[in-house]
Amino acid sequence: MSYGTFHMSVKNCLLDAMPREVYEKLAPNMKQVSLQRGHMLHHPGETIEDLYFPIDCVISITITMTDGRTAETGLVGRREVIGVNAFMGGRETTQTTYIVQVAGTAIKMDARPLLEEFDRNKDLRDVLLPYTQALIAQISQTTACNRLHTLEQRLARWLLEVQDRVESNELRLTQEFIADMLGVRRAGVTQAAQKLQDSGIIRYARGHVDILDLQRLEAAACECFSVVKDEYDRLLGEKRRGDR
Repeated sequence: MSYGTFHMSVKNCLLDAMPREVYEKLAPNMKQVSLQRGHMLHHPGETIEDLYFPIDCVISITITMTDGRTAETGLVGRREVIGVNAFMGGRETTQTTYIVQVAGTAIKMDARPLLEEFDRNKDLRDVLLPYTQALIAQISQTTACNRLHTLEQRLARWLLEVQDRVESNELRLTQEFIADMLGVRRAGVTQAAQKLQDSGIIRYARGHVDILDLQRLEAAACECFSVVKDEYDRLLGEKRRGDR
């Protein structure tokens, strides 16, 4: 596939920020794939062979405890990539699982060519290292949020995170899945969602969440969404290949 044709279909911010010559070199190792909700992209202990750059899907980084309980530690969408271990020196993970939470498309890339280019190309590192710092900031903020903020605030923050990555106010999400990601009981999510619905902020039907008032949803959330978004904007900016 030619660079021009492939580029027109790509809406992932990290791919768009890559230096043009690096992107063209890596493009033969890329292919667009469809990802279904609930699909596991990576299990603990597996070697990371492929990277995924979401276009309109959302992928959760989760940890499962020995008793089977699961909680989300990070969220990856159109600004991000799954599989940073592959270019940070460790291609195996021992704790995390990558699971598709919102179905859609992504660019799948063989990890080895990117690792080789990362090792030799400072311009590529200037894109991927700030992203890694932003991801760490997101994970750290999520940890604090889960400990210090109310479930209603956390639910509002989480819905904002998903909405920002798919750029849609219509979300296909079940309460069971949301509960797993937030690490709480489904009954708690039901109560928190009902409060947001009673306030006219969202409308919830089985498997669907419609955001009716984005501004009020932001007001109902804790500061964590804006803190992380500001950090992403500070570290990643608005770089584009055409600006280089």
